Amino acid sequence: MYQQLFSPTVQHTLDLIGIFVFAISGALLAVRKNFDVFGIAVLAEVTALGGGLFRDLVIGAVPPAAFTDLGYFVTPLLATVLVFFLHPHVERLQTGVNIFDAAGLGLFCVAGTTKAYDYGLGLTASACLGLATAVGGGVLRDVLANEVPSLLRWDRDLYAVPAIVGSAMVALCIRQDALTPFTGGLAVVTAFVLRLLALRYHWRAPRAWNRRSTAVEGE
Repeated sequence: MYQQLFSPTVQHTLDLIGIFVFAISGALLAVRKNFDVFGIAVLAEVTALGGGLFRDLVIGAVPPAAFTDLGYFVTPLLATVLVFFLHPHVERLQTGVNIFDAAGLGLFCVAGTTKAYDYGLGLTASACLGLATAVGGGVLRDVLANEVPSLLRWDRDLYAVPAIVGSAMVALCIRQDALTPFTGGLAVVTAFVLRLLALRYHWRAPRAWNRRSTAVEGE
């Protein structure tokens, strides 16, 4: 059995930070879509908690943490208030938001993988749920906002791939009985750095080989 990656207090704090940043991204999209305050709150909550909620329902961790910890529910509402009143200023801090979002991606893919494994799933399934934890909220956000999920668009910088790498590293460490706070932290950092590099150099996944379609970006 591997060591617990973080103490409960540290893990809870990291979860709240990730939830807050993901909620910011959901609330900002709602503002861009001209949603009212209720719509902003819904998109913030869904973006922040959707991935973890899906994971917990799949593994049978019920009621999900999103419904048993008041902090998980309130934190997106705080992000909603911030964006509602200060969204022009938050928009100007987009680089900082992207950095924290990348950190949340790394944390959630690792935490999701380890929690799924703790509940008896195999390594491959655990890694898949780690990915779902990290990106699921963003997919739900885009669907509710009537957009093609960024996860599926070729004209978006890599997002799922860094989470896949982080989740796969955790699964491999578990298989080799080598998952420790250090190796778990290394998986978080790897996913984080890959996402930042994708943002910096606009790395994108390849499309179909020998593609002849005339579709262009934004279609």
